[in-house]
Amino acid sequence: MRLSIYSAFLVLKPGIALGVAVAGLAGAALAGHGFPEPARAALAVLCIVMAASGSAGLNVVLESGTDAFMSRLSRRSVALAALGGRRAAALSSALIMASLAISYVYINTVAALLILAASVSYAVLYTLCLKRRTPFGTVLGGIPGALPVLIGYASVDPALGLDGLILFLVMLMWQPPHFLALALKYGEDYRAAGLPAMPATLGEEYTKAFMFVYATAITPLVVSLWLFGYCSAGFAAAAAALGFVYLAVSWYDVFRSGRYGRAFGLSIVYIMLLLASVVLDTALS
Repeated sequence: MRLSIYSAFLVLKPGIALGVAVAGLAGAALAGHGFPEPARAALAVLCIVMAASGSAGLNVVLESGTDAFMSRLSRRSVALAALGGRRAAALSSALIMASLAISYVYINTVAALLILAASVSYAVLYTLCLKRRTPFGTVLGGIPGALPVLIGYASVDPALGLDGLILFLVMLMWQPPHFLALALKYGEDYRAAGLPAMPATLGEEYTKAFMFVYATAITPLVVSLWLFGYCSAGFAAAAAALGFVYLAVSWYDVFRSGRYGRAFGLSIVYIMLLLASVVLDTALS
């Protein structure tokens, strides 16, 4: 029993679910111009976590063939084997269906449709199509990871506003440099699995330049929340400072020291602090 629970825990990727839950909370805070009503926020976060975990589980099942060639995913492959592919698929599908039902009945139709779009785009658009066919899969493949912002926003205001769309674009810009840091670190894994990761197909220097084009675009987008009057000048200053530190340390890690794993970890800290700043700023405004 303990083994099954632990295996399910690894297959459902709880770290990803936690990250997108924070993104959803930031979207809800923007929509409500302050911290959302606790019960509604909890319900939205629950639906996002369930759908994200279910989608992650389906991703693991669908990628089991290629994951077997990737040393960094050995624990996940063992967990899937212990849990069983059919059981993992059933559990993942049940989580997504439950999320859709709860959001449709207790939140609104827009939120439910966005959850459906995120789940389908992750399992079909990214996993089965983009990741296997193009080195630019992380670009459009970032859509399901950015949609939780709009899901959280729609849970408060179904009429999606410009502020929600800006934060959605921030998440979309953040994901390529985040995931490409892993591709740089584990390039041999991607080659062994036959996946066209950017470092393997277009070279490391191209990948690094590509990462920084996207990373540099994040801060102007975030600051535009202040320019359009959605967040305070204090938030803009904090976001600019965070962006400067993120770019400077990432540049050193990626171009100078080759510490790709640290660059990957830094990007997680950066986006969590940025999203938390959105929530805090709107709560204090």
